Parts: sequence; structure tokens; C-alpha cells
Amino acid sequence: MSTEVALPVFIPLLAGVLSLMLWRSRKWQRRLAVLATGLLLASTLWLLRSTLDQGYVVMQLGGWAAPFGITLVADLLSAVMAVITGLIGFAVALYSLGTIPDRHEKFGYYPLMHLLLAGVAGSFLTGDIFNLFVWFEVMLLASFALLTLGGERAQMEGAIKYVTLNLFSSALFLSAIGLTYGLTGTLNMADLAYKLSQVEHTGMVNVVALMFMISFGIKAAAFPLFFWLPASYHTPQVAVSALFAGLLTKVGVYALYRLFTLVFVGDTGYTHTILLWSAALTMLTGVLGAAAQFEFRRILSFHIVSQIGYIMLGLALFTPLALLGGVFYLVHNIIAKTNLFLISGLTYRLLGSYDLKKLGGVYRERPGIAILFLISALGLAGIPPLSGFFAKFLLIRAAVEIEAWMAVVVALTVSFMTLYSMIKIWAQVFWKPVPDAVDATRLRSRERDPGMFWLLTPIIGLAALVVLFGVWAEPLYQVARDAAEQLLNPAGYIEAVLGVTP
Repeated sequence: MSTEVALPVFIPLLAGVLSLMLWRSRKWQRRLAVLATGLLLASTLWLLRSTLDQGYVVMQLGGWAAPFGITLVADLLSAVMAVITGLIGFAVALYSLGTIPDRHEKFGYYPLMHLLLAGVAGSFLTGDIFNLFVWFEVMLLASFALLTLGGERAQMEGAIKYVTLNLFSSALFLSAIGLTYGLTGTLNMADLAYKLSQVEHTGMVNVVALMFMISFGIKAAAFPLFFWLPASYHTPQVAVSALFAGLLTKVGVYALYRLFTLVFVGDTGYTHTILLWSAALTMLTGVLGAAAQFEFRRILSFHIVSQIGYIMLGLALFTPLALLGGVFYLVHNIIAKTNLFLISGLTYRLLGSYDLKKLGGVYRERPGIAILFLISALGLAGIPPLSGFFAKFLLIRAAVEIEAWMAVVVALTVSFMTLYSMIKIWAQVFWKPVPDAVDATRLRSRERDPGMFWLLTPIIGLAALVVLFGVWAEPLYQVARDAAEQLLNPAGYIEAVLGVTP
């Protein structure tokens, strides 16, 4: 039995239960968080190794064969996303040791974190579209609770926008599931890939495809229904913001990649053209929103939207090179974006604000922190030899090959504007002197802060990966290439799940 595909879901669920049992001992909750996320990362690396060896890893829960039972399945894309989930979970767990206040721990921060990670991993590894909905709801529940921990006014305002639009997305998702079942009599994704191709009413299939596209587009913060993200992601504790920035929107993007390479491929000229325009507009609106902001985390939140457009572009172009670039970009963006949020929290610890006008002097007093910011910021902007350069190069080259000139112009323009935003943060936070009205005691102090170790360790590790995937991109390139080949040739996925050749 392929138990390795179940462990990334089982471990955080078990850790969440144990955290509740340790409710009165927050010290042991912290230790358990680091141990459990470390085990999660190890289990996902085992899963990736098995997937590289076997191509697909499938587990039929309860012994019920697909499409009648619950299926867990990992191909290279889902295995890579599971590894990233473990990596970001472990990094945020370490960071949380130095940043999460006692009052947040008291109200269940660590159990909610484990529940969120379980929902993310379950979404990546499920082979059934209804169970994808279930895991989405697990994530929504955990993320809403994490978003409101602390009960501050800004948090509540952001949470209302967040949950309202996501509930609308869930209702649309559930409606699309019902219509899909009515058309095919199945909800197993491998079975759907076969049966939808036999449906005579292609117009209805396109309607259902659009419903899924809108639902997942909302969860991915794609144009035009993205406004909930910059209204909410800057309000909670920075460890929560980093966890959301790295993983939550990427689950929506993953769902788009899964369904629009496996299930809805009968009319790509229609569906993927819509995705192309949505990707371009998502890039533009996100980066323009970032350019107008002067709050550290709000700038980064708008850039989440912008970067989602690049990832969607790989799916919309729908060529081997484009999908390769999309998978590569997913990995790069999750790492770089999470790290930038973690660094914003580090500057807040030193200067007590996220407002760029109230920050400054970090380069003079703490040059190491400034360098760590530059690595992730320039990687996000696509400056060589960092990981973002190769990710953007692959996507732009794929667009040039099929003469999608609109996508080329937009991608290049947005890249330059991203660089502008990163330079704005650098100039305001790191380069200019500390404003006279700001107390810079903590910035200039050389006294040992025991919490700084837990902040710096994950930041240094993630920054190292941004450099590593740039100067030594070949391993990630090969995995992304093989993942793209699997997405373009879903027959192997169908055969692995159903046990029959389509």
C-alpha cells in the first residue's frame, strides 16, 4: 500500500489533535509544531522520491476501487506542491516561535496552523473533485480563524471581505460539482477526464468549466475578483500572512492546473483564451495596485495577485515549455513571496511599523537583513541569476514561440514594475536614514534578542533556496519538465487511478 501519499494529510491532522490535547501547555504546542512540520516536510520528500521513481503514487482508501471510493493520488505536480507545503509549514513554524504572542497561542494558533496545512496537502493530493471541495472548506475554516485571532478592527474588516467572497466561491464550486455529476455520474477526476469527452452537449460542458474557472479564480485571487486579498492579508500576525501568501492562493492555481489539463481540455481554444486574458489582467492590476501602496505588507499582498497572473500564463499558453515555466514559477514564487513577508515582520520587530514612511536605516545598522531582502526581492523581479529570472524567461520564451505578443509585452512590463516596487521598498526601508520621529533603539541595539534566531533561521534558508534554484536550476527544471509532460499527457494519470488504459 502506498502509505506515503496519505502521510502529508495524516501528520498535520494528528498534530492538530495532539495540540488540542496539549491545550494547557503552550511550550509543548510549540515543540510539537516544529516536530510535526519537520515530519511533514520529510514525508513529502519521501512522496516526491516515490513519484520520481514510479510516475504516480495512488492509494484507494478503504479498499474501494476508483471511481467509487476515495482516492489519494500524487503525480509530479502534486508531489512538488506537497513538498513546498511541508517546507513553508516548517519555516513558518520556526518563525512563529519568535513572533506569535501568548494571547494568540492561547486561542488555538498552533492547532489551526496544523488544520490549515492538512487542508492544503489534502487539496493537492485528492483525486476526487468533491473531496477537493471538502479540503477547500477545511482551509477556509482554518484560515478564517487564523485571520481573526486577536480581534483587532482591521482584522475583522479584512476577514469579512475574505470570508464573504470565499463563501460565494464555495457555493459556485458546489453548484458546478452538482452539474458535473448530473452530466457524468462521477466525481473522480480521472473518470471525469474520460466521461466528459463522451458528453454530447459540449455547450453545457463549457458552462460548467467556466463555473469552476470563476470559483478557482476567486480562490487564486485572479482578476477581477481579487480585491479580498489585499484587503485582508496585511491584517493578521506576519507568520499568518506569510503562510497565506505562500500557500492559500496557490491551491486555487493548482486546481486550475489540474482541471484544465486533465478534465476540461475539449475546447482549449475557448477556455484557455479566457485564462490568457485573465492572466494578463491579473498581472497588470496587481502590479499597479502595488505601485500605489506605501505599507510593506500591502505592497507584497498586491504582488501576490500580480504573480498569480504569471503562473496562470503558463496554463493559458498550454504548451510543454509554458507548463514547465508555470510549475517552475510556482515553486520560485512560493519561496520568494513567503520570505518577503517574513522579512517584513523582521523589520517590524526592529522598528515597530509596516508604514514605509516610518521605516529606514536598516542597511546601515543591519546589512545582513538588507542583503536577505535583496535576494528575495530581486528574485521576485526576475533579476539573474536568481530563480525568478529562469521562471520568467521560460514563460516569456513560451509566449514568443507561439507569437502571443500581448502576453510577452504584459509580462515584461509587469516585471519592470515589480522591480520598481522592490526598489521603492529598498529605498524607504533599507537605504534612507531612520526618520527623526521614529525610535530606532531596537535597530541600533547590539544586545542579544533570543527571538531573532527563530526569525532569521527560516529567512536565511528560504533566501538560500532562491539563490540555489537560480545558480543550480537544473534539478528543478527537470522535475518541472517531467511534471509538464504528465499534465499534457493525462493518460498515465487516468490509468494509474482507474487501472485501465483510456
